[in-house]
Amino acid sequence: MLVPVILNKYFISIIAIIVWVSFFDKDDLLSQYQLRKKLNDLRKERNYYKTEIEKSKNDMNELHTNPANLEKFAREKYQMKKDNEEIFVIVKDTLKKNSVTSN
Repeated sequence: MLVPVILNKYFISIIAIIVWVSFFDKDDLLSQYQLRKKLNDLRKERNYYKTEIEKSKNDMNELHTNPANLEKFAREKYQMKKDNEEIFVIVKDTLKKNSVTSN
């Protein structure tokens, strides 16, 4: 009873179409999976950049409204100084720590 169904030309045609669409078509299952994964990655990236833009807008607003923060920002980010000041940048020496711990 199962043999006549399998040998039916419509059944064979449907199976052939399903196999063709699933594996050999330009929009096969693997391509769909890769595109969906890329779409999800792009959505995550979009959300990340949206939050970064919001942070930047908040920082910009804070810099425009508070002169003390503007000076702090300029000193920390760009190492700006007043004419009568000197800046000392302190860098931790990680080589000493590594050589001490390895002995």
